[in-house]
Amino acid sequence: MNYWSRFLDFISPRLCVVCGRRLSPSEHSLCAACQLRLPRTAYQFFPDDNPMVQHFWHLSPVRRAAAFIYFHPHSEMARIVYELKYHNSPDVGEDLGRLMATDMMMAHFFDDTDLLIPVPLSKKRLSQRGYNQCEMLARGISSMTGLPVVTKVLQRQSFHESQTHLTRRQRQDNVNGTFIVQDPERLKGRHVLLIDDVCTTGATLTACAQALALIEGIRISVLTLGFTKS
Repeated sequence: MNYWSRFLDFISPRLCVVCGRRLSPSEHSLCAACQLRLPRTAYQFFPDDNPMVQHFWHLSPVRRAAAFIYFHPHSEMARIVYELKYHNSPDVGEDLGRLMATDMMMAHFFDDTDLLIPVPLSKKRLSQRGYNQCEMLARGISSMTGLPVVTKVLQRQSFHESQTHLTRRQRQDNVNGTFIVQDPERLKGRHVLLIDDVCTTGATLTACAQALALIEGIRISVLTLGFTKS
């Protein structure tokens, strides 16, 4: 951290998004204590057979899936997701992306991956939020792995309603046919990694994967910040 950054940190201290403690110059978004307490899934060590990837079996061609942490709504650690999505904190997304990447790289999770594709927002939601939180996560991951982030090939055609209070079946119906692929030639024969914030039923990611599956020779994996364990 340079002198100017230290000065800004002095007059406007950065706080941990979980516990609210003042961050040291070497800490980003989360203090060291909260980083240690994160409910990590360790799914990256068995990405082809875990409770998350099982959501996609028989529904989409997702070959591997992992999540960084377990997500429990209204829990202390859920503040991470709420800060990223609802409190105008794109920098938190990049910080978390870097943290995710560090854990995933230890398991060689990114080996043979070609591209990172963040799940797109609708134009209305993007306008309201000002940024795509999934893209911020992807950019943090990219800064650690060197993998390119591709934001234009997968597009959301429509937005019906929030998935938050829907059942598993309603979530799937809500996103069916929602995503389309632009410039599919760019993805031919590539291994793409879909990036999302939270996987609950896998409905949104399944819809994305089904749209991408029409591309010749494509391989699809999934990585999310959180996973809601049923």
